Amino acid sequence: MTSLPARPRVLVTSNEVPVVGIDLLRTKCDVTILPASVSNREQVLKALPGHNAVFLASHHLVNSELLDIAGPNLKVVSTMSAGFDHLDVPEIKKRGIKVGHTPMILSDAVAEIAVLLLLSAARRSHEGRMALEQNNTQSGPQWLLGQDLRGSTVGIFGLGNIGQEIVKRLKGFEVGRFIYNGRSRKKAGDELGATFVSSLDEFLKSSDFLVIAAPLTNETRGLFNDSVFDKMKKTAVLVNVARGQIVNTDSLVRALRNRKIFAAGLDVTDPEPLPPGHDLLKLPNVEITPHLGSATIKTRNDMSLTAAQNIINGLEDKPLVYPL
Repeated sequence: MTSLPARPRVLVTSNEVPVVGIDLLRTKCDVTILPASVSNREQVLKALPGHNAVFLASHHLVNSELLDIAGPNLKVVSTMSAGFDHLDVPEIKKRGIKVGHTPMILSDAVAEIAVLLLLSAARRSHEGRMALEQNNTQSGPQWLLGQDLRGSTVGIFGLGNIGQEIVKRLKGFEVGRFIYNGRSRKKAGDELGATFVSSLDEFLKSSDFLVIAAPLTNETRGLFNDSVFDKMKKTAVLVNVARGQIVNTDSLVRALRNRKIFAAGLDVTDPEPLPPGHDLLKLPNVEITPHLGSATIKTRNDMSLTAAQNIINGLEDKPLVYPL
């Protein structure tokens, strides 16, 4: 078993990591920081050997290839994210490496952007902006009517920490009822007054607003396809703040273009980022933000601190703040 040096070496994959986390690491470790401009996989693999921990500033894939190159010196992997679909967790653990992430911390910020997208899509904000830019506004009582949140049924697909925070924030809008779909009924759902709907078909048919807040898994990948959109209300608004790959992009474009659903609000897409000229960017009934869910100063600082603390705890053989 490889012993740790007096000051363990930590590789940080980008110099854009908030400095509070870097400063914390430097109290106990020697830190190598890659410039963001060269922080690609090739550069990470080149720099990794000899380091005892790696701080992932973005979704670098951690698989057998990376772990083989890192060698036995690597003791801790910490990602500055809640999602961990870029980590081969079983393989990391099999090698005796501790692995952590930063959930909970970003739930508030992501819930806020979910509400932003939901309201913007429901009230046709992007379409209104387009009309202004084209000098095509009208003043009649039937122009650019949106969907009411008041009295509606809001469906949460994945009532985890983020899903729960979304429900809390929407309660002030006089929502008619909250429903959720997932693997099982949750105590948190009961406490929030949300109803568990085990049938996906029933969940789809009942939701006026459907917010995707579930992790990307083999079960959820590509789940929202043509057949799913066919089962949703034509007046429904879809919001995705989870992972772009949960939604089949071609199916979503067809659903929006053919008015199978009313509108969509997306903070995540597939591909990501969307290339200029992509069909989604041409549609009037979709609101898109470029994966800004956790992008607030306080949230990113807190994520940086927690990712750094995960590393320090792991190197000191203490429980990680948020282990996987």
